[in-house]
Amino acid sequence: MTDRQFIEVHGARENNLKDVSIQIPKQKITVFTGVSGSGKSSLVFDTIAAEAQRQLNETFTAFVQGFLPHLGQPDVDHIDHLNAPIIIDQKRVGGGSRSTVGTYTDIAVLLRLLFSRIGQPYAGPAYAFSFNTPQGMCPECEGIGKTVQLDLDKFLDRSKSLNDGAILHPDFKVGGWIWKTYTFSELFDNDKPIQGYSDDELQALLHGAELKVSFGEFGMQYQGLVERFTRSYIKKDSAAMSDRNRAIFERFTTSQICPLCRGARLKQDVLACRIRDRNIAELSDLEVTELIKFLEDFTDPVAAKVAGRLRERVHHLIDIGLGYLSLSRETATLSGGESQRVKMIRHLGNSLTEMLYILDEPTVGLHARDVGRMNSLLKKLRDKGNTVLVVEHDPDVIAIADHVVDMGPRAGVHGGEVVFEGSYEDLKQADTLTGRFLKQHLPVKERVRKPTGQLTVKNANLHNLKNVTVDIPTGVLTVITGVAGSGKSTLINDVFLAQHPDVLVIDQSRVTANSRSAPTTYTGIMDDIRKAFAKANDVSASLFSFNSEGSCPNCNGLGVVYTDLAFMEGMTSICEICEGKRFKPEVLGYHLRGKTISDVLDMTAEEALAFFSEKKVKAVLQAMNDVGLSYLKLGQPLSTVSGGEGQRLKLATELHKKGSVYVMDEPTTGLHLSDITLLMGIIERLVDAHNTVILIEHHLDVIRQADWLIDLGPEGGNAGGEVLFEGPPHALKGHARSMTARFI
Repeated sequence: MTDRQFIEVHGARENNLKDVSIQIPKQKITVFTGVSGSGKSSLVFDTIAAEAQRQLNETFTAFVQGFLPHLGQPDVDHIDHLNAPIIIDQKRVGGGSRSTVGTYTDIAVLLRLLFSRIGQPYAGPAYAFSFNTPQGMCPECEGIGKTVQLDLDKFLDRSKSLNDGAILHPDFKVGGWIWKTYTFSELFDNDKPIQGYSDDELQALLHGAELKVSFGEFGMQYQGLVERFTRSYIKKDSAAMSDRNRAIFERFTTSQICPLCRGARLKQDVLACRIRDRNIAELSDLEVTELIKFLEDFTDPVAAKVAGRLRERVHHLIDIGLGYLSLSRETATLSGGESQRVKMIRHLGNSLTEMLYILDEPTVGLHARDVGRMNSLLKKLRDKGNTVLVVEHDPDVIAIADHVVDMGPRAGVHGGEVVFEGSYEDLKQADTLTGRFLKQHLPVKERVRKPTGQLTVKNANLHNLKNVTVDIPTGVLTVITGVAGSGKSTLINDVFLAQHPDVLVIDQSRVTANSRSAPTTYTGIMDDIRKAFAKANDVSASLFSFNSEGSCPNCNGLGVVYTDLAFMEGMTSICEICEGKRFKPEVLGYHLRGKTISDVLDMTAEEALAFFSEKKVKAVLQAMNDVGLSYLKLGQPLSTVSGGEGQRLKLATELHKKGSVYVMDEPTTGLHLSDITLLMGIIERLVDAHNTVILIEHHLDVIRQADWLIDLGPEGGNAGGEVLFEGPPHALKGHARSMTARFI
């Protein structure tokens, strides 16, 4: 073999990597394994993917680079023989309410083409069938499918005057710029309650006159409340808002299905165009398992060719375990695992070869039945002549690897090394954590706990649920199982939580992810750490906050300085004043048991547990270590924490409670086989402390350890939504209709 048949990494030191040098075979599937925090993502994503993307971006002109994400050079000596990368990660697709499964995968393009060729009566070229073009969108809702109005009863407290805060929206608060356009307009008595306004005054307040309002040296155009809110909020896509702004937006609006298109998003003449008595909106609403049946047996040669391409693309969705989706499903509603698999669909249809595909745990959210399908797709990518790198914990995916790289030996400062390279068969014999745990499986639990009571879900009909009534036992561990799309999340996250709102939810939504939030601030122990420093030095506690009085004035407590170089790639450099320590020099002169506040924030949870004697701090640090986060640094930005790590961080903050009901959504996401045993130990302790734990989970070892199973199915989408089984795991074996029974 020549060297060009390998990607060669020399001296990788990103994050915890310890000068890693490695050869990765091209046109093969290489799976990277190891415990959470061992350095897998640092090597694959932060080093190889980042450098491949950076070098690809540099092939574009400086003008084009200005529109691309700015990527810094990873901490590596050099990487040779890289291919152009396609990075398929678990970031949610998003894209607002105009982005659907059909538009994102380009399957909708082919469906529009089919209608433009053979649909009757003729309604125009392909773009006329798009709800995102002026030629196709419904004029009433502008292609959204629903209309949103300002709810004046929620927006105004009519018993108050403008000066008293009659306008309840926070952006219109008393004293603000927008509030002044009304109070300085001289149209109203600012001390008169709104309910006392005449019809003309109310008309002026809500719909307004065209006039300029001046205050001081500044002026602003007057707009009635309804017009201003519509322009500033409703005309903007609410799906693209921040979580805070969307929550505020929804508080003051009501939405309804568009009265003209009835949610179909398209013009009436477009909806009148049909193929086999179906219009394009009706076909887009079908589950793809139904849509593929519709696309068979076309005799017209043009229609047959387009329908054939459509069937091929739709088949990819079914093969990847997403047969329950419809083309009209908004991408913003997809889970992280669904998002990643939808991204794969975009690339399976192309004929590019010698690309570098990089995937992040592609089996997240997949039932054991569908992992085999995912493996087939990975092999297809390889067999087209591509190099496939996969970060993965699932043994069934590791088993199909041509080459395995095991990182470790443990996490954080105890990781960052390559502890094994070779075949799957050799890995099973290797003395590494992965090698040892590949041979171990938790048994089916025979002696199960007895419930202390029950929580009932009544008549659940949401989405695909078929009038489900089910009892969830209390005081035990219940696992909700079933293939993707069978109704698990709908039953628990939507219906159960709505009927039992006092439940503690520990899901994979991102923990507050900005450059100023860290494990210490999220868990609440930062206040206690600051107080400990303040008491030891007899000074103010606010000095020990990098968000407040103690922050370095040069970098404002960030530790780094961002320099914008206009059309060139921006630079991030360590702050010269504090040298990345975030605090003023005088703050770093204060010590707690020989350590500065900066030293403490640079400790891992494991190191900090040995250092602190303060009870509250020690309890949280113990919990962080218990949930497998011993390697997280106390001051690490939460923007660098994965979804699985974030979920375990939430779990660490909740562990001390008793008599609670916990709901966890796939808590094994991102967990190594050895960590699953650790997680199950924590969950068992929670239940033993008289808590009720409900898990939505696919991992077979977790399912086998349940006290009670509720299995949904038998398939996803319309073919799911039934409760197939309720009972202890040992009783599931041999159940005829259950997919889970075949694998447990």
